Amino acid sequence: MSHNMTPIKNLVILFLLFFGFNAVAGAQSSEWEALSSEATLLYQKGQYDKAAVVAKKALAAAEKTFGSNHPNMALSLNNLGLFYRVQGQYAQAEPLYRRSLAIREKTFGPDHPDVAQSLNNLAGLYNAQGQYAQAELLYKRSLAIWEKTLGPDHPDVANGLNNLGLLYRTQGEITQAEPLYKRSLAIWEKTLGADHPKVAFSLNNLAGLYQFKGQYAQAELLFKRSLAIKEKVFGPDHPDVALSLNNLASPYIAQRQYTQAEPLYKRSLAIREKALGPDHPDVAQSLNNLAELYRVQGQYTQAEPLYKRSLAIREKALGPDHPDVANSLNNIALLYHSQGQYAHAEPLLKRSLAIFEKAFGPDHPDVANSLSNLAGFYRTTNRVSEAEALEQRVASIQAARQ
Repeated sequence: MSHNMTPIKNLVILFLLFFGFNAVAGAQSSEWEALSSEATLLYQKGQYDKAAVVAKKALAAAEKTFGSNHPNMALSLNNLGLFYRVQGQYAQAEPLYRRSLAIREKTFGPDHPDVAQSLNNLAGLYNAQGQYAQAELLYKRSLAIWEKTLGPDHPDVANGLNNLGLLYRTQGEITQAEPLYKRSLAIWEKTLGADHPKVAFSLNNLAGLYQFKGQYAQAELLFKRSLAIKEKVFGPDHPDVALSLNNLASPYIAQRQYTQAEPLYKRSLAIREKALGPDHPDVAQSLNNLAELYRVQGQYTQAEPLYKRSLAIREKALGPDHPDVANSLNNIALLYHSQGQYAHAEPLLKRSLAIFEKAFGPDHPDVANSLSNLAGFYRTTNRVSEAEALEQRVASIQAARQ
């Protein structure tokens, strides 16, 4: 029996982000607005650690200016929570999201759209950590509030449907995800028009579902329609276009049509470097994908510098303990493993596993994947008893999630 190591790829899952400000006046509130805007700008540039530092100042300004139970305080808590979440600092993010939720429930009552937004963001945090049952409860409560307060055809309802669909998709529950995606798409097309970016986003998610089912022709069609909308709305050099190019490459990769995928990855990388700068996490993702393309074709000398540059960006932008850093370490280890450089591969696999365990706990699917890769490495190097011990852990994780 052969034991194939599995590359851990980045799945781009977008949750609702909110940066709107409540109407305020005065010099102190202007300070809060300025800090909040600066934090948002840094976030958009991918400078998440700097964004968090400024967001902490905004939070202090909010408490000083408005008091500890004001809606603007809830907004600042929400935003700081987001900045921690994107850096993989889930333990720091959760109490901020919870406090934001508590303020909104107290201020607006349990059935307000802002409460739904807080529930939605907290659900996203649980989803990222593989706590799917908790995430599902919050997503459903969030969706119910939006449907009750805004009506069944409101764009926020479409957001809620989309996020619940993403949760089911993450767990491989395709039959539950598909009708949610389709209803979400129908709402956005009806309320926003056929060429709106939200429609493109929805098409992209539905395409990913078809790809998962092996329906590559349908997936390609929807990815292309999504790309066309984004090029029309944003122009050819926008980061959202880069994301669509990256996604369009995926059904080609799945079918081993590498010559079709490569120019898409290269154009995506070029757009991101130009639009976001060379040290943005999205650039790291593009480098990682291009490296993976070369690795599966055995072009190891082309793959290695791209993987290493991707890793360096992620360590700098996200910190050494972020799951994306673990992904990079895993993929470089896979490269070394393919070349028989076992002494180089093992410490990277172990560090990758340690990061996943620290970030997600011992029972997350990415931990199982990482354990499986390390077990495969041990089998290749005839360390059978060590491999079997890890394989038993993988089996118990998978059994617990049935």
